[in-house]
Amino acid sequence: MGGPAHLRLLTPDRPRRGGGPWPVLWMLPGGDGDHRALLRRYSLDSRAELRDVLVVMAWMPVFGFYSDWWNGGRGGPPAVASYHLGEVLPFVEREYGAGPLRVVAGESMGGFGALSYTARYPGLFRAAASYSGYVHPLRHPRAVRAGATHVGLDWLALWGDPVEQRGNWQAHDPYHLAERLVGVPVHLSAGDGRAGPLNPPDAKPDPVIPGLEDPAHPFPEDVLSPTEALMREETRLLARRLVGHGAPVTTHFHSGTHDPVYWAREFDRTLPGLLRHLE
Repeated sequence: MGGPAHLRLLTPDRPRRGGGPWPVLWMLPGGDGDHRALLRRYSLDSRAELRDVLVVMAWMPVFGFYSDWWNGGRGGPPAVASYHLGEVLPFVEREYGAGPLRVVAGESMGGFGALSYTARYPGLFRAAASYSGYVHPLRHPRAVRAGATHVGLDWLALWGDPVEQRGNWQAHDPYHLAERLVGVPVHLSAGDGRAGPLNPPDAKPDPVIPGLEDPAHPFPEDVLSPTEALMREETRLLARRLVGHGAPVTTHFHSGTHDPVYWAREFDRTLPGLLRHLE
């Protein structure tokens, strides 16, 4: 990572029956990379069904996109995938008894990470869930550029130019890796960007991210969350592609914004299914 990295674990509160390894739930944060918020956001430490599960919450640098960055072809930091899968994974196996039964769930950019990791590393996860995931970035490269620029990063350092280095973009994009997800149960959910039942009556629009909107295709006036509107489009496209490949995919499209309250609701809906794949 080129510097200090972080990790939070929710460890089982009793010895493993029979002394075997622990089943593992990976939780991936969104573009802010804040792994610390996950414990509170999803009430992970108060869920009885997680008492016998090791929960891994790995930090990611802001806008890290769960990738080893291209950096003009030079590589180098941030190498997010190498950190998570080359350092964190063997560490939790060696020091905390993590076993080979793993599932993954992620919010926003973490939804991208959940599906991209699952597709790029066959056998890594037995099931994956994406909540408002950034699951087809090549569909909206201007959104990648706008987001990276907004937080002060060089967007071309991520995967290169979407035309000249298109193959690199495709190699990370879950939409273009859909065939590799055919054998893995996947859940996809996203809102429509409009005020939904979990938004307060006085819900305000998302902060403006310059360059996010395509002038040729402006967002409808009642869309409060342009980011969520884009995530819905990407999620629908991926869902159709997965269905076309015969993949075991479930979906939930709903009204609502790019907001943790909706991700927490989706987590409640999907956790029992995820845990069944750890048995």
